Amino acid sequence: MTNTENPSALPTDKTVAYAPNPLAGVVIGLDIGGTKTHGIRFEDGVPVADESAGSSNVQNVSREEAARNIADLFGRIGGGTVSRVYAGSGGIDTEEDAAALASLIQPHVPDALVTVVHDSRLLLAAGHASAGVAVIAGTGSAAWGRNADGGEARAGGWGYLLGDEGSGYWLGREAVRHSLRRMNQGLPADELTTALLQSCGVDHPNRLIALFHSPETGRRFWAQQARHVVAAAAAGHPGSQAMLDQAGRDLGDLALQVLHQIGLGGPVILGGGLGMNVEPLQDSFRRHLSSAGATDVRVLDQEPVFGVLQLLAEPA
Repeated sequence: MTNTENPSALPTDKTVAYAPNPLAGVVIGLDIGGTKTHGIRFEDGVPVADESAGSSNVQNVSREEAARNIADLFGRIGGGTVSRVYAGSGGIDTEEDAAALASLIQPHVPDALVTVVHDSRLLLAAGHASAGVAVIAGTGSAAWGRNADGGEARAGGWGYLLGDEGSGYWLGREAVRHSLRRMNQGLPADELTTALLQSCGVDHPNRLIALFHSPETGRRFWAQQARHVVAAAAAGHPGSQAMLDQAGRDLGDLALQVLHQIGLGGPVILGGGLGMNVEPLQDSFRRHLSSAGATDVRVLDQEPVFGVLQLLAEPA
């Protein structure tokens, strides 16, 4: 009987090749933000451990602190036999940036292949899109996009001294500027200024100047003050509402710049702590994009680190 007559019989002189499962084994995904490092341990594509530690982004902390926080995370999430580590982080602008971060991770997983990308790539993948634009609104801000042909473009992500419009740091700084302007105009402290002074532990807006420039505070500290802008806006404070509206428009401009560069109309996926949780900012972002003809706008509905699974599943 021939093989044609018996379909269950396989040829004995040929080898059938099967593509390996890219999610097989132990994979660790890392999302390294300005405030924390979020890690998930996947076993055959299933999350089995979910831990966070302090930031290991060397734009925000020293290399020594970054190394300690990575060690802390791996101490809780586990190292051992790991086949892949896929890490997304802000500030990954060059191959040297990626290599420097990989060198902090590799000692904890000596046999693993470590891949480091800009964190906006995780965000796009977590939004279930292989083409589109991801916008991060967290401690900092940035946009990154990719089209179906593999063309890529970025906007923003320059760091707090040069940009980060629409970010937590930007909102915190704007709250300080608002308070100082009122002081210069001889106006009393309003609800935003009062909340900011209490949070900073000072009794007069004039003291915010020295505190802002002090080495005792930094990007993360001022980004945390954005919560007072959000709370004041929710209570009807016009100045805070205007700040959130401006933040949404600035983030929208980043998205539009990338859409134009890569020749796409969408989707645009908004993520980051502010982007995922502050509704007035989301509304402003959507309105600004819609007015420019970009209507496929989505807010990320899962943590960016889950984008690792899609990135690994995509063809090389």
